[in-house]
Amino acid sequence: MKPFNKYFDHTMLKPDASQAEIKLLCSEAVEYDFCAVCVNPCHVSLASEELKKTGVRIAAVTGFPFGASEMSAKAYEAEKACGSGAVEIDMVLNIGALKEGRYKYVADDIGQVASTVYDNDAILKVIIETGMLTDEQLIKAVKIAADSGADFIKTSTGFLGNGASIESVKLIRATLDDITGKHIQIKASGGIRDLDTAQKMIKAGAERLGTSSTVSIFSEYLKRS
Repeated sequence: MKPFNKYFDHTMLKPDASQAEIKLLCSEAVEYDFCAVCVNPCHVSLASEELKKTGVRIAAVTGFPFGASEMSAKAYEAEKACGSGAVEIDMVLNIGALKEGRYKYVADDIGQVASTVYDNDAILKVIIETGMLTDEQLIKAVKIAADSGADFIKTSTGFLGNGASIESVKLIRATLDDITGKHIQIKASGGIRDLDTAQKMIKAGAERLGTSSTVSIFSEYLKRS
């Protein structure tokens, strides 16, 4: 098992985030040696400047938080983010298209972003918004994302639905295992605010955790260690 701090994407995605808050996010990520920071695209350049030569990765969201952007716009947003220093892209799939069964559109949407991401030697996390889906829809979303080039399946934006749940992480892991997608990882995000929840998510199968409560969670972990 990897070091506990390396499970975390230290996250700041609120719409009114200031440059000072992004700088603090980055300094905390360096101090605790978290895996990555996760920011909105407009903050990637600043994060890149703050984190150069530190080893902390930069993740940028695309089509966030609704997933309803036109697919070429998502690809362009990913391209710009990678050009500014992002090495991970967290894209929201088209939730409406998935729920109404337009699976080819969903696959093409992911595929366009995947192509852009891989051309930039980055990795792709596909956000499927588990809190808005039935189990059947969740399984279908996982299969489409896996087939379309996802490196990670991410549970939630944290802005819609109910966020991450232990049950959804387990179902994603079981679905990936069934389709020989063991190489695809899971990022649990949305509502992870305490150490016990974080540890349960990892036990359920999450290899990455997205949260804005990273420092308090990790501080509690150090106290208990």
